[in-house]
Amino acid sequence: MTVREALLVLADGTTFEGEAIGAEAPDGVATGEVVFNTALSGYQEIITDPSYAGQIITFTYPHIGNYGVAPGDDQAPRPHSRGVVVRDLARRHSNWRAVEDLDGFLRRHGLPGIAGVDTRRLTRHIRDLGALPGAFGTADEATLTAAAAGAPTTDGIDLVATVTTAEPYTFGDGPRRIVAYDFGIKQMILDHLGGIATVEVVPATTPAADVLARRPDGVFLSNGPGDPSAVAGAAESIRALIGEVPIFGICLGHQLLATALGGTTYKLPFGHHGGNHPVQRLDNGVVEITSQNHNYAVDVDGLDGVVVTHRNLNDGVVEGVAAPGERAFSVQYHPEAGPGPHDAAYLFDLFAQLVDGGPTPGGAA
Repeated sequence: MTVREALLVLADGTTFEGEAIGAEAPDGVATGEVVFNTALSGYQEIITDPSYAGQIITFTYPHIGNYGVAPGDDQAPRPHSRGVVVRDLARRHSNWRAVEDLDGFLRRHGLPGIAGVDTRRLTRHIRDLGALPGAFGTADEATLTAAAAGAPTTDGIDLVATVTTAEPYTFGDGPRRIVAYDFGIKQMILDHLGGIATVEVVPATTPAADVLARRPDGVFLSNGPGDPSAVAGAAESIRALIGEVPIFGICLGHQLLATALGGTTYKLPFGHHGGNHPVQRLDNGVVEITSQNHNYAVDVDGLDGVVVTHRNLNDGVVEGVAAPGERAFSVQYHPEAGPGPHDAAYLFDLFAQLVDGGPTPGGAA
């Protein structure tokens, strides 16, 4: 295989050497906000998670691609991330489910990557300075440096508009009727929801009146990429649904629900990305190991009628809220995993119970 020398340059001018993998970036340049993910496996699910739209994913685990790629692990029909950064790309994969190697997967989807990077140094740099825009590829250093300096962050950009479904569709055959807003919904979430309900997935811009006209038993607010304050019309639609129907939100859906309830959001320095974040459930003290992927978080100071239900034990970030009087609750992390631990899968059952007239999780009936 011919080695294609490549560089990764961050917006502050820091440079990392490597070699190009995957697809060739247009004109030898790929740009995005550089973040790191600490999961030890599940690289295919991570790469195909729509919540990474606008971002370049750095894998902290050194060996990526070991078990190849299997179609059943995709979380979306195609990746929406801008590229991947790895230390060592496995040249041979070994798994009975695999149908191709990771490099072939990246090429097939037109996604560029860079391997051979000192990802420990890169991760420490991001951890110290925060997530930074960057550029990588086979172009010369001056071109990449200029591209990195001009690359935008995810702030103020409606990335949901780039990943949401264009038309409504139905998934699952469970006994309840759920309308799910697609802000970048993962396949694993649909698999869980489809077990408890027949799910009608609708575009992110669907007005509340159209949702209520479908006469759902409950409404689900999905994960998705980027800045919650930039998602056009979402908080307003959710605000009109609150109190009308039971609501459950995950990740971006959590941020949008909190915003609709009167809260605010802020950007974390380098976000939470990985499958090993400890979160405490405050009503019983149980600690869950969770899968996470977000750069923004919720500030609930000053909110009335809202209960904080979960906290991140690493940094105290709000990981769950409930509005008991409105039959609404949400979590910042990913109870569906994909990849990650399944400690929090019970939340889908609690949503089913809420839809059936049970208590709001984390609060009184």
